[in-house]
Amino acid sequence: MHARAAKFPVGAGATLDELESDPHPLLARLREREPVSWLPVLGCWLVTERELALHVMREPATYTVDDPRFSTGQVVGPSMLTLDGDEHRRHRDPFARAFRLDAVRTRFTALVEDETDRLVGAIERDGRADLRRSVAGPLAVAVVAHALGLANTDVGNVLSWYETIVEGVTRVTAGEPIPDEAPAAFAALRASIEPSLDSDPGSSLLAAAAGDAAELTHTEVVSNAAVLMFGGIETTEGMIANGLLHLLSHPDQLELAEAEPALLRNGVEESLRLEPAAAVIDRYATQDIELAGAEVRARELVRISIAGANRDPRVFADPDRFDVGRENAKLHLAFAHGPHVCIGMHLARLEAHTAIGRLLDRLPGLRLDPARPSAARGLVFRKPPTLHVVWEARTQS
Repeated sequence: MHARAAKFPVGAGATLDELESDPHPLLARLREREPVSWLPVLGCWLVTERELALHVMREPATYTVDDPRFSTGQVVGPSMLTLDGDEHRRHRDPFARAFRLDAVRTRFTALVEDETDRLVGAIERDGRADLRRSVAGPLAVAVVAHALGLANTDVGNVLSWYETIVEGVTRVTAGEPIPDEAPAAFAALRASIEPSLDSDPGSSLLAAAAGDAAELTHTEVVSNAAVLMFGGIETTEGMIANGLLHLLSHPDQLELAEAEPALLRNGVEESLRLEPAAAVIDRYATQDIELAGAEVRARELVRISIAGANRDPRVFADPDRFDVGRENAKLHLAFAHGPHVCIGMHLARLEAHTAIGRLLDRLPGLRLDPARPSAARGLVFRKPPTLHVVWEARTQS
């Protein structure tokens, strides 16, 4: 490994602190000098160039998720997220139909709008709030609970299971052992979900999937449910919070977006490009292979930096600038690519567009609270820990 450190000095100097706080300057140096680099601090190869990232995501026979070390698999078991080939399709296909764009719009539009209005209404007269805790997070939890048939389960319990599973995955990703709380949270989730799997297929996405999934056991359905919960809450909450943070941090861009709905939607895509909620995704080499000058050995971890690929200047001019009018903003890789492209991307977009649009419409003068600044952080999942804002509260007549 000493030879690797000499060959990849930028990667060798990377620290967990900069990767968690503000990785973008480091990622830019890596992309320019070591687009595939060995990072001892993570014990993996890191891919930061967009075309190389696409290559790795498109080649599951060479760069697989099917490895016992995959962090999510260690916590919740095999699922569509941790399998490739025929097994991946067997796990994913029963759920895919329900997450198509038309199906999402039919099943979820009214729910998302009603829940957003309820959450905004609860804070409308306060004049200040933490929008991550009061809107972004609760909306994502409510929608996932509905999708999984947990509408009658205490939302606090769902949130607790989710946070514990996320913490377990994050700890494993950082090379630490699985915390004892993570399996217990998964067991509680399973106990709540399993009774509904034999219900009317129209009652929830999981019941529909279980009905279509003759080849999936209940255990496998529940593992996929955990993945859907994990992604549906974590990345959607981050997408909403990051989108609001970018817009409110750039008043000139916010003014443009508020004047034209199409620019507001594009601004959400631009936010996904600048700060994807899932900053990295993992693959494992199935064989010894050379990748952009890096000699990758079989079974080594190849981590794709979505955050790095999304700021590749070969594709995105002035890549660190937030521009709601950027014509190619949708070329970001925030939802991954290839066989493992995010199954919930249409639902996540629906939630983000609705939440951000409603907040801007109903909270006049919405702006960041200068006394309580916010910034995205996180090694794997990036979002602001808090998003404190103020606005001109309307008095009750």
